[in-house]
Amino acid sequence: MMTVALTGSIGMGKSTVAAMFERAGVPVFDADAIVRALQGPGGDLVEAIEREFPGTTGPEGVDRAALSKDVLGNPDDLARLETLVHPAVHRARAKFLLENQDKAALLFEIPLLFETGGGEAFDKVIVVSAPPDVQRARVLSRPGMSEAKFDALLARQMPDEEKRKRADFVVDTGGGLSTTESQVREILACLNLASGD
Repeated sequence: MMTVALTGSIGMGKSTVAAMFERAGVPVFDADAIVRALQGPGGDLVEAIEREFPGTTGPEGVDRAALSKDVLGNPDDLARLETLVHPAVHRARAKFLLENQDKAALLFEIPLLFETGGGEAFDKVIVVSAPPDVQRARVLSRPGMSEAKFDALLARQMPDEEKRKRADFVVDTGGGLSTTESQVREILACLNLASGD
């Protein structure tokens, strides 16, 4: 089985590209979606996060804006949060691997792959990229996003140029959707996954 990591900075179009691989028959593990479920209503991490960061949860689970305000720009608090989140994500990943052990390839969507030193664990790495102005426009159009928050998020991420250098494949999402789809088809063909088997 081939393991493929899909990464890229915020606002680059990772979810769009991951969905294209999924439609081609490649199971996708979305680390962010797992975290959202763990932190959502009744999620496994809600109580632990409330204990560590009082006032950041409610009936809807973790209030991501309140939690973000607590930890962004504070390395110690961020590290405390990561010691709660990372083991839970690893457990979910192990379950995903077990459930899909008969597949030819698996795609792991991991936003902070290089930042966490995880790149070496995969057979291939795909970086999703877009021009800085496109990225900024996409991110600032999100609800609750501000220039300051965007800059703080960018500061935690390796520069796009460096990610591109480390990639086996780069998908540039700065053009139209059909251009992105064409790039994904080429990668699937290179990986002998074009038929989705």
